[in-house]
Amino acid sequence: MSKITVITNVEFGKMINAASAALAANAAKINKLNVFPVPDGDTGTNMSLSMASGAQYERDALDTHIGALAKATSKGLLMGARGNSGVILSQIFRGFATSVENKETLTARDLADALMSGAQIAYKSVMKPTEGTILTVIREAAAKANQVANESDDIVVLMRAVDEAAQVALASTPDLLPVLKEVGVVDSGGQGLVFVLNAFYQVLSGEFNEDELKTPDNAELDQMVKELHAGAQANVNLDPNDIAYGYCTEVMVQIGKGTTYDHEFDYDTFYNHLAELGDSLLVINDDEIVKVHVHTENPGEVISWGTHFGSLVKVKVDNMRDQQQAVIDAQRAEEAQVAKIAMTQKQVDTAVITIAAGDGIAALFKSLGVQTVISGGQTMNPATSDLVDAINASDAKQVIILPNNSNIFMAAEQAVDLVDIPAQVVKTRTIQQGLTAMMGYNPEAKLDDNVREMAAMMTEVKSLQVTQAVRDTMLDGVEIHHGDWMGIIDGDIAVVSKKLQDTAIESVAKMLDSDSEIVTIIVGEGTKLKDADRLKKAIEALDDDLEIEVHEGKQPLYPFLISVE
Repeated sequence: MSKITVITNVEFGKMINAASAALAANAAKINKLNVFPVPDGDTGTNMSLSMASGAQYERDALDTHIGALAKATSKGLLMGARGNSGVILSQIFRGFATSVENKETLTARDLADALMSGAQIAYKSVMKPTEGTILTVIREAAAKANQVANESDDIVVLMRAVDEAAQVALASTPDLLPVLKEVGVVDSGGQGLVFVLNAFYQVLSGEFNEDELKTPDNAELDQMVKELHAGAQANVNLDPNDIAYGYCTEVMVQIGKGTTYDHEFDYDTFYNHLAELGDSLLVINDDEIVKVHVHTENPGEVISWGTHFGSLVKVKVDNMRDQQQAVIDAQRAEEAQVAKIAMTQKQVDTAVITIAAGDGIAALFKSLGVQTVISGGQTMNPATSDLVDAINASDAKQVIILPNNSNIFMAAEQAVDLVDIPAQVVKTRTIQQGLTAMMGYNPEAKLDDNVREMAAMMTEVKSLQVTQAVRDTMLDGVEIHHGDWMGIIDGDIAVVSKKLQDTAIESVAKMLDSDSEIVTIIVGEGTKLKDADRLKKAIEALDDDLEIEVHEGKQPLYPFLISVE
């Protein structure tokens, strides 16, 4: 194993993209580490999508300065962060990027300092840091990096020690967090970070299979092509017939290979001939590959020219006149839709944005005054950028976000920090809390007043989620088997049964008290209304003074969401 004393932009890019590949490959494994055996364990999915956004921003950054690349990675993670695990991962890289912002390359000392900074920022980002989580893993890994950097300038040695320390820290998480030990799993976010750090080590040690990082697209070329097209695509007034060169042609040639190869590659010769065939020409090459982008009326001639210098690896031809017409048609349709919405919606001073899955639940929220419902929640947490975009598109003076899931809290708070519009988060943990919070909403009231009233209202409701266990486990002394029905009351598994109806009825019975007046049943996707009617009658038998409402929510994975007020 060769010694490495400096990380350049090349190694850094491979490290980031290897980490993204590792999380993508292991997302399902991480998801299975969810403490609750519910079907929406999504830590792996969230971390994978978050890291993928960071890697994309890194690839799009046309720079060789590691400080700039780290900043781009951090920005991508920030905007793509999903779930609390994704947000914490973004904060680790924010600290990393802050530490290396003036570094063109990295030494072992620089890398150790960056990891230490990542750990510090991550801890600060969490109001009540909990040991036995991803925070423990980054802290222990960074401490080991700091120690090794004082003894060696070999980055491979340092990263191997970091990798080992992270794995030891991960193995210790059940000892630090009792619920992990009871269930028999390690922390899912910590496992995700171990995959990231292990990918870094594999790249630096030469053990990572670089073929996993190769794609048919070149990031540098792609970014420049995006910039070339951005202006034209935005110009909906451009007549497609006014486009002089109508075919966007991209060719990738493996230099000196294949049966058609009969010209030695010379950049100027290759470039000058293509320059006569059109405009917007880009030619990028290394010793093995040359990539071409050109707008032309003769794509066949461009392709033919490439074959003289080697074997064609990729050919892509797009009709830009058709594309421009599609842009015009889409823009006109969007403008018509915006105009239609503007006709039917009244602008409000304070808009509410909420996250929910299920068309019926979305309709319920809108009937209570919510302006924007972002699809997601239990099975797909929205990215920070989704929330930022929704806030900016609200056309309101101020905004309230109802996450309806504690795993969205950090992304929502991060979004609030990124916008200019005054916004706050009312920390609703369930759909039922979100719906009840809307009873305290006044579109004309001040932001602080709305937040105070909505937060107070949500405390008046008890929430029940009924779903099916996806694996065997032991939790809070209760033995749970795959396929069992579980009644989860305000975040705690209260009832486990073999039958859906029995679980729902027994759970509601636990929620009722002398102050209970209203029970609301929200029926999930695939659940028959006659089953909801049976449940309603069973609840009436418990207390015939209750007012019981039934709504079709069409939410996935949860046959019944029930509230008691």
